[in-house]
Amino acid sequence: MKVLKFGGTSVGSVQRIKEVAGLVSGAGKNIVVLSAMSGTTNALVEIAGYYNNRNPEGAREMISRLESQYMSRIAGLYETAEAAEKATEYVRGVFSTISSFGRDIFTQALEKVILAQGELISSFLMATYMEEKGISVALMPALSFMRIDRQGEPDLEYLRGKIREEMASWPDASLYITQGYICMNASDEVDNLGRGGSDYTACLIGAAVQAEEIQIWTDIDGMHDNDPRYVEDTSAVRHLHFDEAAELAYFGAKILHPTCIQPARFANVPVRILNTMDPSAPGTLIDNALDRGSIKAVAAKDSIAAIKIKSSRMLLAHGFLRKVFEIFESYCTPIDMICTSEVGVSMSIDDTRYLNEIVHDLKKYGTVSVDLDMCIICVAGDMDWTNVGFESRVMEALKGIPVRMVSYGGSNYNISILVRQEDKALALRELSRKLFRQ
Repeated sequence: MKVLKFGGTSVGSVQRIKEVAGLVSGAGKNIVVLSAMSGTTNALVEIAGYYNNRNPEGAREMISRLESQYMSRIAGLYETAEAAEKATEYVRGVFSTISSFGRDIFTQALEKVILAQGELISSFLMATYMEEKGISVALMPALSFMRIDRQGEPDLEYLRGKIREEMASWPDASLYITQGYICMNASDEVDNLGRGGSDYTACLIGAAVQAEEIQIWTDIDGMHDNDPRYVEDTSAVRHLHFDEAAELAYFGAKILHPTCIQPARFANVPVRILNTMDPSAPGTLIDNALDRGSIKAVAAKDSIAAIKIKSSRMLLAHGFLRKVFEIFESYCTPIDMICTSEVGVSMSIDDTRYLNEIVHDLKKYGTVSVDLDMCIICVAGDMDWTNVGFESRVMEALKGIPVRMVSYGGSNYNISILVRQEDKALALRELSRKLFRQ
């Protein structure tokens, strides 16, 4: 059994829905995880925003516009009046419910209910279409088995038991369809796994059922060795270790959410990224095997702030770094990179909401300076320190670019370099030329 996840662009139009149905039909008794149609979640966020601002008229205008879009898709998707009527009734019921929320006090729980509707609609439309084509499908509600605990972490034991129960209740199904992103929380309220949550759902399900493979279907033929928006002639990377993929995702490769593949990694279930526009392309396989002695890809993360604190009190002192880290912890701000010397420490952060407060508190311990509009460039691969010359190849590529910080040795899979954001495009091109094109 495989788990196949399709993102918003993969089910974003009538034609795409039909293509996805063709891909999954007859491919085995697999589990299909669907995102909301592209644009839907953003529209639902906007609707919830109107309600939060006590503007139900604005919300209903958005609801009417979104409902009309779905009615148009239904008209083009189904061939029989029965299927079209079934889909229409469901979608109208959803938007009628959302419209009713403006009559009472709007809460965060109601907002989560609104945000869940995109996945519920896309999965219902897909299941109805496949039933119209004579395919026996089971529409499994993710809200019956996907659950997070009071810390917001997936309840894996609950998931393993409940999803098997749900599947057993559909013994004659040739295919299972469910929703990504959405879940229940420990208070039995509708919740979600956050942006990128559909990938997370697929990996959690794949780990729970010990799938043969988890497939992430998107609109690009795998993870590329550089960012095609800035670098010409990038190539798909055919194989990555889970840690290499996680590094690339965290440092800017948008094709995967940074944490989504961890359940698959721990369960040793391979993940394959495939292209719905070109299903025959091999894509990128991600597993626990490491290709020794190779550099795989480059990614970049924008809007970074670099903070340097210099103090003679650091010299031969213990406890200094603890005090510095406690300041970042008090503002729930994670650190991306860190470099230290005898009398100074530099750190980078991407969450700058509390930057002024952090700088104010750091000034208790030394002189503080901040560099804004920086960019972290991640070079991922087998970066074990015994691989002679890898770090020199990276730095040689950047010889004409000012480098603010370098992090090497903290991970066996990554070298991180901090540069000015204005130098990002040139740095990516030079790294691509030096590492992959010579």
